[in-house]
Amino acid sequence: MKRFRDLAIQRKMILIIMATTMVALLLVCSGFVVYDVLAFRRSILGNLSILASVIASNSTAALAFGDSAAAGETLAALQAETHIVEAAMYNSQGQVFATYSRAAGGTFSPPPPQDDGHHFGDDHLSLHRGIELAGERLGTLYIRSDLAAMRTRLTRYAQIVGLVVATSLVVTLWLSAQLQRLISAPILRLVHTVRRVSAESDYSLRTASTGRDELGTLIDTFNEMLGQIQTRESALQERTRQLEAANKELESFSYSVSHDLRVPLRAIDGFSLILLEEHGGELGAEGKRLLQVIRSSAQEMGQLIDDLLSFSRFGRLQMERSEVDMNGLTRQLVEELLALEGPRRPRVEITDLPATQGDRRMLRQVFVNLVANALKFTRHQADPRVTIGGFATASETVYFVRDNGVGFDMRYADKLFNVFQRLHSTEEFEGTGVGLAIVQRIVHRHGGRVWAEGEVGHGATFYFALPGQVLEASPGAGYS
Repeated sequence: MKRFRDLAIQRKMILIIMATTMVALLLVCSGFVVYDVLAFRRSILGNLSILASVIASNSTAALAFGDSAAAGETLAALQAETHIVEAAMYNSQGQVFATYSRAAGGTFSPPPPQDDGHHFGDDHLSLHRGIELAGERLGTLYIRSDLAAMRTRLTRYAQIVGLVVATSLVVTLWLSAQLQRLISAPILRLVHTVRRVSAESDYSLRTASTGRDELGTLIDTFNEMLGQIQTRESALQERTRQLEAANKELESFSYSVSHDLRVPLRAIDGFSLILLEEHGGELGAEGKRLLQVIRSSAQEMGQLIDDLLSFSRFGRLQMERSEVDMNGLTRQLVEELLALEGPRRPRVEITDLPATQGDRRMLRQVFVNLVANALKFTRHQADPRVTIGGFATASETVYFVRDNGVGFDMRYADKLFNVFQRLHSTEEFEGTGVGLAIVQRIVHRHGGRVWAEGEVGHGATFYFALPGQVLEASPGAGYS
């Protein structure tokens, strides 16, 4: 059945037509043969019954006077009937009175007399008929006929049926090969158009309509659908060109603004530092505090500009996919981040992480942002702990960074990965609110997903999942 499903539609239609024709012919021929056999059997039985009646009538005198020789002569007349194999005549006591056999020698052992009737065997027809005179039963007649004529007739019918079926199949094959094109040709043209549209993305292609039947309706509907797609494709291309132009303008604007903003911010920070260093004695404590606020604000603004540029850059960077050893990647960045913590040494544990396929630079940035956040939000814990782990499911690989820091309220979990969304004030923890948005953008570019779980005062866990094949992991490590 699977091989039939994979055949071309022309062959399917030809096979269906031929199979239907052959089954119909076989049923018709079989019905005709069965009917003829039954009619022929009735004819043979009728002829044999008439013959038995004639012989029984001619044998009454022989039975009445006990003249077995005369009875034998009467049975011998059956030689003219070539299909009669043997016959026997019994007297009223059931004793064999006379016999006839077509076989050499002319003798045989007749069966015991039976009630009047007939019986069809595999290759013979036997008949028992009573011999009566004036209502008195004088004896019984037994005649056995072969069915050679019926076998010959059946053989001839089989040859005729075979010839009819073979001829019909040849004619059907030729006709179906010609007529199936009325259905298969429009379908094949439609398939050809579909393949070209799929391969070339050319929605201006059309298939010629064939009429108002179901195939014509299908083709007209398909052409109409292509027209709608072509219209939408043109509109989409125009919008894409507009968006590309707008993005280029926005990119130029962002770089220009970032450069223009950096210059005055550096000037503000630099001149504030000069004032503090060279004229700090003249400003007093309040003046120094205000200048320090100015410097901190300028530095924070500079960091925000850098983060926004990073957020924009990770959306435009060309991805370079390769096999990424996640354990080696996390060990290296954890060492770098812990070196910035100074004497404070949080305990960081890295379990065995499954390797994956992706852009190593981008995935490193994901872990940098997540681990840096974990270290930041465990800063006030007496025993800060961070765990980096991962596991594989049937369809994706999941990685997580868990900490025992300040945590967050799950009611606001949907805001964590939005730009500028912060659940803690800058007085509590520094930051611009862009880091998690960068994480989400990178993971989404890999076709993955991100989410987080947390509880106020009991830490947080940030997850990201990447689709695709899971590669063998290398051993993890612990840091303290």
